Amino acid sequence: MRVADLIGSRTEIYFIPEDTTVLEAAQYLRSKEVRSAGVVNSGGTLVGVISQSDISDKVAAENKCPAWVKVSEIMSRNLLTVTSEVSLEESLKLMEQNSVYHLCIVENPGGFRGMLSVSDFLRVMASDEKSRADMLEAYLYPPR
Repeated sequence: MRVADLIGSRTEIYFIPEDTTVLEAAQYLRSKEVRSAGVVNSGGTLVGVISQSDISDKVAAENKCPAWVKVSEIMSRNLLTVTSEVSLEESLKLMEQNSVYHLCIVENPGGFRGMLSVSDFLRVMASDEKSRADMLEAYLYPPR
């Protein structure tokens, strides 16, 4: 399975302009029910990622005002990226080796295609295990 197989049905890509305040970013993440989003510059190019942990570690824990701090001041800039053609196994290995929970999906042309998260992998694994269990059940207890 490739990244494209996983994100093929997604219709919305979550991103925030880099001049957004941290308060607005936190509200955006909450409203979209996601833990991170891409950060784009005025030209629409991916320049970073903002996550809930960035907000808690770099703003809340340092007693900064989220209404005054811009996303560009605290976002992660060293991005780990994959294309949609990369296998899920390679993607998971990259996440594990770098101790991260998200990867950016980028394409040329077209740029930012969204994020791949550990939750995405868990959904695939759970679905795969359910399919295996259903097949085993059908084998052991055939319909009569």
